[in-house]
This record gives sequence, structure tokens and C-alpha cells, in this order.
Amino acid sequence: MGEAIRVFDWSKTALGPLADWPATLKTAVGMMVNSRFPKCVVWGPDYISIFNDAFVPILGGKDNCLGRSFRDIWAEVWPEIGPLVEKAYAGEATFIEDLPLILERSGYPEQAWFTFCYSPIRDEEGRIGGMMDTVMETTPKMLAERNARIVNSELAHRMKNTLAVVGAIANQTFNASASIGEAQHVFGQRLRALADAHSLLTQASWAGAPIRSIVEGAIAPHRGSAEAVEIEGAPLELAAQQALSLALAVNELATNALKYGAWSVPGGTIRISWKIGRPNSDDIFQFLWLEENGPLVQAPKTTGFGSRLLERVVAQDFRGEVALRYEPGGFRYALTTKMSCLSF
Repeated sequence: MGEAIRVFDWSKTALGPLADWPATLKTAVGMMVNSRFPKCVVWGPDYISIFNDAFVPILGGKDNCLGRSFRDIWAEVWPEIGPLVEKAYAGEATFIEDLPLILERSGYPEQAWFTFCYSPIRDEEGRIGGMMDTVMETTPKMLAERNARIVNSELAHRMKNTLAVVGAIANQTFNASASIGEAQHVFGQRLRALADAHSLLTQASWAGAPIRSIVEGAIAPHRGSAEAVEIEGAPLELAAQQALSLALAVNELATNALKYGAWSVPGGTIRISWKIGRPNSDDIFQFLWLEENGPLVQAPKTTGFGSRLLERVVAQDFRGEVALRYEPGGFRYALTTKMSCLSF
């Protein structure tokens, strides 16, 4: 970043050419560049940003930030940090630990936490020219603490709930199957889907599991060629109960696709996607299962365990709505809820 600052065309900014910078700014930037701690100098009424190498990971996927306004770089969280910047410009330093912020730095909203200090920078005459942002991202620590709380408070509940789920699967499967052999096969598939989801949760200490891993694990025993399925969606952690529910639902969807849907004929494809919004908000989360190039499908005449799981259980666990559509172009399954309903 030292080299990047030297070769940057500062004449196109309110700071002007590097040679004309005030001594205070040059000194602050020199100290900042030589620090291993993430730092950013914010200067002037336009909040021009100059940062060091350690600060780059904080920016994530935000591009071309050098020389830009601090307000523009962090526009999505300016209502939270703007007043703190104004305090620094008024001469009051701020230190905050583990401040939660929802950032847009990787193409999707993400929850992150930061410990930082905004310190005013004064010139030789005591006037404030800008501020120094010294910051550390504490997201991994906060997630670890959250996970520990969940494990301590809910592990016993999860174990009891799992036994109840297994009992319900057994009752519904054996009551609805035409033969013992069919029941054993279906029951085995459902237990494997449940077991795979449990493995993911165990790796995460039962705090939750990535939605992509849940989906891929649930369809793995059923999928044929890689071209027969497309999976797309931003990273998202689901709470334990929702992870188990979705794993069972995707297993049912994949089983039905093999028997009656897109995977029952050559050339049939399935598209699995999900869209997310800001964490803990009323933004919409939607999970979609779309089948294409398959046979004509019809709604089942009877309601079995799979149908009840897909419609009632999933909707209840996600506190949302579910829609099953048997369209000429292929079967469609949609789960819709609020991002706040995905909170741990």
C-alpha cells in the first residue's frame, strides 16, 4: 500500500498532489503504512481514505477504495458509524468493542463485528484535519462465543428432538409403505439424510451448518452426472433445527425427482438456488427447487410423510410459507421466510 499511495494520482482528489500535503498528514500516513495493525487515515471534509496493507482484508470485495470517501466506502453502515466519525472530527476519540454491523463487501449482506478506535488527528496549530481508524474484525470470536452459548443451552434439547424426529419418520414411513421392503429402503434413505445433516452440525458443534453443504449432502446419494443439477446461492449458516429440516426436505425432493420427476428421464435437470437479504431483518429469504426437461407431473392423490414434511414441517421450522407447484414445465418447490426467522 505504501507504493500504491506513492503512485496514486492524488491531484484528482481534494487532497491535491502528494508533495503539497501538510506535514501532519504525511506523518500520520507514514506511521499508518508502517503499522502491522489495520489502520485507515480519513482526511479532510470529504473523508478521503488512505489505508495500509493490514486494512485491505477489512474491505473484502470492495474495489478501488484508495482515495475514496470513507462515507462512500461504508455507505451501508454510515448511519451507525457516521456519528462516530463526526465525534472524531469534533475532537472526541471513540473506542468500541465488538460493534455489530451488516456489511456489503462480498456481493451479499453479511453480519460482522469490529473493535475499533476513531482518533482525531491534529495539525501543528491544534486544528483537526482528520482521524485515524484503528480497527480489528472480531467476527470469528463473536461467532465462536455464539456457538458456545448455543451448544451449552440447546444440545440436550436437540438430542431429544432428534429422537422424536426419528420416531416420526419410522411411524410415517412404515404406515404409508406398501411393503416391508419398500419401507426399509425409504426409511434407510431418510435416516441417511438425517445422519449426514447431523455430521455437518457435529463439525460445527451443533451451532448450525452452511446451507450449501446441507443441500449437497442431501442430494449426493441421488445425483447422477454433474450436469443434472445446478446449485447457486450466497453463503448462509442455518440454525440446527432448520438445517435438519431442510436436509430431510431436499432428500424427499431428490427421491421424488428420481421416481417421477426430472431425474427419472435422460436430459432432466434440477436447479437449486436461494436468495438472501440482510441478516436479522425483514428482508426475504427464498429457497427454490426447479425441475426442467422432465416428464409431465401431477399432484399426488394422497398425502404421505414426504408431502407433510415439505409443506408443514419445513414451513413451521422456518416460520415461513411453502409452495408446491406441479406445472407442465416441471415441478417447483419454494420456501419463503424472513431473514429474521433464520436467527440463531
